[in-house]
Amino acid sequence: MSRVMVTGAGGYIGTVLTPMLLDAGYDVRAVDRFFFGRDLLVPHSNLEVVIEDSRRLAAEHFEGVDAVIDLAAISNDPSGELFREATLAINHESRVRSARLSKAAGARRYILPSSCSVYGFQEEGVIADETASPNPLTTYAIANERAERGVLDFADEAFCVVVLRQATVFGLSPRMRFDLAINGMTYGAWRTGKLPLMRDGTQWRPMIHVRDTARAQIFVLESAAEQVNGGIFNVGSRAETWQIGPLGALVAASVPGDAEIEWYGDPDKRSYRVSFDRIEALGYRAEWTAADGVAEICEALQAGTVDRTPQTITLDWYRELVRWHRRIHDVELHGGIVDI
Repeated sequence: MSRVMVTGAGGYIGTVLTPMLLDAGYDVRAVDRFFFGRDLLVPHSNLEVVIEDSRRLAAEHFEGVDAVIDLAAISNDPSGELFREATLAINHESRVRSARLSKAAGARRYILPSSCSVYGFQEEGVIADETASPNPLTTYAIANERAERGVLDFADEAFCVVVLRQATVFGLSPRMRFDLAINGMTYGAWRTGKLPLMRDGTQWRPMIHVRDTARAQIFVLESAAEQVNGGIFNVGSRAETWQIGPLGALVAASVPGDAEIEWYGDPDKRSYRVSFDRIEALGYRAEWTAADGVAEICEALQAGTVDRTPQTITLDWYRELVRWHRRIHDVELHGGIVDI
């Protein structure tokens, strides 16, 4: 497979995955609305950029594509709750539609990066494997679980479909996010010496570095179809499965200077531990640790190459774009504002 379409290529994972695919020798068709900037993907002779909404993709967008990695999504739980209908349309319906269109266009493989959040709350002591019943608690998780079921229906001998349930992602990306657990903890501790943690710290979260989850997507892209077709794979590692309290303590101890934990909010009921035996049995291993992620983010903050801006907080940026759209709509006339 030489040409890979990546939807959501301008996002947190997409801006890491796309150059990794290019470095591996693939041609990449990068599809995105580019809400967070059109300059996040470095131009490359084998990179084709398509500015389009995943809900408006047509058959011609999939022509000549060998595989699709369908990252396009409204990201995180707060955004999913505020933009509920859009989240269901993008994270569920448009992904099923993209799987159908890619199959009809002759693509041979479709990969859906989903989320371990589909497991929701699990009973204490349970380590969920891919056979465990999903228990999605949020719109974001519900949409992912529906998309999983929808795209897997297309799997057959000629069309390989793979679902990856990603652990909570962390680490440095061109489309940086500070609304993810480790990233947000690191920024708060580095900037203010205060580390905000949602109570009560006993909740479990599996974590994975953004480069490791991109590596997993390339891994299943290149795996023999008979090993992965129709399969669901949790992506993460046992070593990087943390309770939030100890994880916060690690972050506080890893940033330069002194940092202390500040607890906030009601106890978070989302808690899950996950088995990664299935993908590891195929030979995949995560390589990056939480400590690695904290170190690289602190280094970038110290160097001034990254900072917490409105674009790095997904929900805040979506809200800002909506406000801008309303203001421009109110004053635009004859195709312009001052110049018409």
